[in-house]
Amino acid sequence: MKRVLAVVLCLTACLGLFAGCGSKKDSGDSKTIVIGASPSPHADILKAAEGELEKEGYKLEIKEYSDYVQPNTALDAGDLDANYFQHETYLKNFNEEKGTNLVSAAMIHYEPFGIFPGKTKSLKNLKNGATVAVPNDTTNEARALLLLQSEGLITLKEDAGLTATKKDIVKNPKNLEIEEIEAAQLPRSIKDVDLAVINGNYAIEAGLKVNEDALAVEDEDSVGAKTYGNVIAVRKGDEKKESIKALIKALESDTVRDYINDKYDGAVVPLF
Repeated sequence: MKRVLAVVLCLTACLGLFAGCGSKKDSGDSKTIVIGASPSPHADILKAAEGELEKEGYKLEIKEYSDYVQPNTALDAGDLDANYFQHETYLKNFNEEKGTNLVSAAMIHYEPFGIFPGKTKSLKNLKNGATVAVPNDTTNEARALLLLQSEGLITLKEDAGLTATKKDIVKNPKNLEIEEIEAAQLPRSIKDVDLAVINGNYAIEAGLKVNEDALAVEDEDSVGAKTYGNVIAVRKGDEKKESIKALIKALESDTVRDYINDKYDGAVVPLF
């Protein structure tokens, strides 16, 4: 009897082992796409695409992140199939700094940067020595500084371009104090500074309307707008997967385009 019981237990363990192997293989062919995203507008846009994606036979699992690092590290580690929160310039810089090998599978939209009022309610009334907050990551700081330059508040070195930092300011007639702050914290910090140049997605999350609340907005023909379209990022080679192709098809649908235009009123602009 004991011998029979041992055989049964052995067979059960083996079956369990094979079942585990089978489930692992199935997960590789899963019809569920796990994607990381900033809460707004990225996660909201993804939710708008869920119906279109289901037509292709896939479900979407959205994991929300509130910073610009974790979605890429999670993707690189294999915890995500894709992410949607960043522009391609940031992605390339991240790869260089972190040694990752992530690529853009498609460019979906861009979000105009805005200069928002804090203690000072207009650019005309900006006083000498005023404090202006900008994002502290390289690519977004450059974009913010270019917007300040377009409004005549500062002048950057001619060759500074898309890697400009406050060290590249050559003219600062109002002696503005440029304060570098983590992008997600800018809306919370706005009450403590005179002005803040805020990323579109974080402005939306904070209830700020680019077309109504901003004192100045990035022009759609600006270098920033043309360069900083937000992308679907994947591990290199995964852009060829049928699941990723289906995801992009859903995101580039008329349904999603109409959703973006109706919901964001110019604060988010589709690029397809």
